[in-house]
Amino acid sequence: MTGMLLQALYDLVDMFWIGFISPSAIAAATLFNTFFWMVEVLNEIVGTSSVSLISQSHGANETQKRDRISEQTLLFKFLLAVLGAVLLALLLPSLFRLFTSDEAVQRYGLDYGMIRVLFLPLFFSSYSVNTIFRCTGDAKTPMKLMIGSAVLNMIADPLLMFDTIPGTSIPGAGWGIKGAAIATVGSITLAFAIGFGLLLAGKSEVKLSFKGLITLDPPIAKQLFSIGAPSGAGLLLRNLSMALFLKMVALHGTEAVAVAGIGFRIYSFGFMPGWGLSMGSGIVIGHAIGKNNIEEAKRAVVLTTVDCLLIVGVLALPIFLFPKQVLSLFMGGQQAGPIGIALMRTIAPALLFSALNSGMGAAFTGAGKNKPLLLAGIVGQWGILVPCSLLATLVFPGSTVWLWAILLIADGGELVSRFFFYRRLNWYKSRVRVD
Repeated sequence: MTGMLLQALYDLVDMFWIGFISPSAIAAATLFNTFFWMVEVLNEIVGTSSVSLISQSHGANETQKRDRISEQTLLFKFLLAVLGAVLLALLLPSLFRLFTSDEAVQRYGLDYGMIRVLFLPLFFSSYSVNTIFRCTGDAKTPMKLMIGSAVLNMIADPLLMFDTIPGTSIPGAGWGIKGAAIATVGSITLAFAIGFGLLLAGKSEVKLSFKGLITLDPPIAKQLFSIGAPSGAGLLLRNLSMALFLKMVALHGTEAVAVAGIGFRIYSFGFMPGWGLSMGSGIVIGHAIGKNNIEEAKRAVVLTTVDCLLIVGVLALPIFLFPKQVLSLFMGGQQAGPIGIALMRTIAPALLFSALNSGMGAAFTGAGKNKPLLLAGIVGQWGILVPCSLLATLVFPGSTVWLWAILLIADGGELVSRFFFYRRLNWYKSRVRVD
């Protein structure tokens, strides 16, 4: 949880300093991250399946299978990341032109985005390194790596972006928005290098072999893809729906996109503790299922859901009570308008829905049974968000308030769907094995 919370600071810190450049720069970073998370689907496919495969084989004390799966996770994800990086680099200019005619936004977006795209394989691989440590019971090492990289990113951002750091007399490199991208990829690269080095040095229960890291094992690759495909499809559909939603927000101008981008980053920051708890719980659940301890698995789900709600609730409260002040932090000192304040008031309760979603989602992740998550996402995003936001755009073309409200309703619809599947499906009977 701590690691994922600090990981979210990458984007928040970027947004804080980018806010001192211009609203166009904020809009550019917002649009790029929308495109970036479309490709992140490839990471989600392998990442989700690797949690259940590694944790269940570790729980069953099948060490050789665990090590082989870990090697293949690193290799397969790296190959998918290279493919994703090439596709995104080719499509990025056209995507920016599709979403905005603002030439400043397009220029900032390409300056920032191309650097981020170049390091996509290392970004994906860093997640796998952390997963391997966590799935074998060592959550502290990835936490330390993520804390270190987040602190490095926070220090490097202003030093690389500005000629003189705002509010100080400290000189910097003056690279503008490119500096924000370089700070992020540099900190991620360093964290990956240290984590991967620790794995190779035998500092984990998993033992990696050179041959296993360069030779693709088709049966394991198939398992990694098939188990994680529903989760990846769910994320793809979610990101497509959010891209369509952002396109409708863009009809209200660059300022609306900038406000939405800040709001989404704040939401992601508040969501991260729940996500981190869910990831950790998924591993605990996978271990319990591997040992056929069903009561322990069920108890982990309940405790995770309660903890997610309590911890995320603490973060949601100041967002709801002080929306103007929170939003102004990321606008270079500018005052937040009514559009942004309305969005903040929507994000706070939406975070509570996301916390409950995270708790129940851990059950399916640990069991390797990800189709219910896909179906629940379809209900929320494509059954509610897309059609209702299209309708709101047609009926209330000059207002964003209805768009923000629909975000909350969509999260509520997904929550109801997940709860239905959790109660009706025997998720704890699911087993994933590699022969």
